[in-house]
Amino acid sequence: MDQNAEILNNAISGSLKIIEQEREKEIISRRFGLNGTKETLEQIGDMLSITRERVRQLEKAILVRLQIAAEDGQIPELVAAEKLLVRNLTEMGRVARLTDLADKVYGRPSTPSERTGINFIATFAKNLTIVEENDKYYAAVGITEYGDSRVIRGRVDEIVRIIKDNKAPLTLEELDSKLDYEHPDHIKAVASISKQLASLNGLWGLAKWPSVNPKNIRDKIFVILEMKREPMHFSEIAREIKESNFKRKNVTVQAIHNELIKDARFVLIGRGIYALSSWGYKKGTISDIITGILEKSDHPLTREEIVKQVLRTRRVKETTILLNLQNKKLFKKVDRNSYTLA
Repeated sequence: MDQNAEILNNAISGSLKIIEQEREKEIISRRFGLNGTKETLEQIGDMLSITRERVRQLEKAILVRLQIAAEDGQIPELVAAEKLLVRNLTEMGRVARLTDLADKVYGRPSTPSERTGINFIATFAKNLTIVEENDKYYAAVGITEYGDSRVIRGRVDEIVRIIKDNKAPLTLEELDSKLDYEHPDHIKAVASISKQLASLNGLWGLAKWPSVNPKNIRDKIFVILEMKREPMHFSEIAREIKESNFKRKNVTVQAIHNELIKDARFVLIGRGIYALSSWGYKKGTISDIITGILEKSDHPLTREEIVKQVLRTRRVKETTILLNLQNKKLFKKVDRNSYTLA
């Protein structure tokens, strides 16, 4: 058995020895899922033929006894486990999501029972504090010295509020300039507890923002183009998505092309090359672009001027532009080298 796993298992076993009654030991084991599946108050109550409220009362009383026993040094196995968890939390920014902490301690993806074991220990260990999972927060563990559950939740809410007020994603350095933390890594640790936040490519924003939490192919295309800040061929976009940090990135080139065609945010500016409309690009054929250029001009333009302006918004060959200029229904040649609208 791995040394860290042995330390934690010994702490769990030593803690359970403090609980003398088998029924109480059964309640705690089932409530925390120490033997496998975590059970509800109702499920345990039905099994023991007692009310849900009675199970809750017993659970609370047992945890109080364990907390007192821990403070009095009656669980010697707990010392090494606390030291192990505190050391890892210190490296992670003093607080961490339960899943992340368990993965780090075990050095691999942890199992549900391993995570519940750590949660059980942290519930009554004096040097550790827990944040219970709900709609706003992930289950987390922190070092008591730096704040209890209420303080941690308050710090999470503060970061969420700053990002909401900014109305755009922020880097950790930008958040650091607005907060009073010893290191940006501490901000990252706190922010990672929030279910309202997400991060991507060093930016932190609201989970509902596609720029940090793209949920479909179109959003992922948008993020790639925003990150590259230059037009790209659809095959290049597909490759970038496959090499990205997105959760789901197994996409086909054809799927990328199909989504680019459908979304108004993307503009075709060359053969298979797309840009964002927010960069100033507009949809339309080469003839449409030439028409727009001539409409804005108060005098005829030379071929060279027209070509130069078209190439600012389209990646096509010069001969393609000149060929479109020959459309006499749209454009009129004023002299040997100048054109205006027909």
